[in-house]
Amino acid sequence: MSRYKVLLFDLDGTLMDTAPGIFSTVRYTLAKLGVEEPPQLKKFLGPPLLRSMMDYCGLDEERAWQAVRIYREKYPKDDLYNSEKFDGVEELLAGLKAEGYTLGVATSKPEPFARSLLKRFGLDKYFDYIGGSGVDGTRDNKKLVIEYVLENLGQPDRSKVLMIGDREHDIIGAEQCGIDGLYALWGYGSAEEAAECGAAFTAATPEECGRHIAAAE
Repeated sequence: MSRYKVLLFDLDGTLMDTAPGIFSTVRYTLAKLGVEEPPQLKKFLGPPLLRSMMDYCGLDEERAWQAVRIYREKYPKDDLYNSEKFDGVEELLAGLKAEGYTLGVATSKPEPFARSLLKRFGLDKYFDYIGGSGVDGTRDNKKLVIEYVLENLGQPDRSKVLMIGDREHDIIGAEQCGIDGLYALWGYGSAEEAAECGAAFTAATPEECGRHIAAAE
């Protein structure tokens, strides 16, 4: 039996391909503000939106918050459900749930958006807790989100917790919280980023992820 008992999953790029909807709303937001689109919209996939607007578009905090407000007005109405489940993810979740693991979501997506999206696609039923960033700007990094989810899962033994995500923020956040991290290569990151952020474990597919979990001693 695996030494892991609690499995935390990122959402964007790990459970679901949400890129089409995110790109659409980012483009709308930047056009509304008269801000030039950065060359790599892919950078918006994963980090908190406020930080992305500041880091990748050069906005100061006041204008970045304006961008966040525009984005959050449009995204849930027009683009939230412009998403798809990754192949193999639901089978992975169903198998893990049947085997008795505690499953949680730890995402930088605002929590109401995450809950609504997972419910629409029928994935919410696999999770014991779905946690995300606060719409008021709280929990604005992955470490804070992970801590929040662990608290709501009853503070499990951290040696038995695994965070599964597709970007460096997931791996770094897991390390900061004293839990293991697995880099999901089927998402929006890359093998190069996995190596750079020091990911101890990687998986190319959800099936490989499941095998890693089962074999962990």
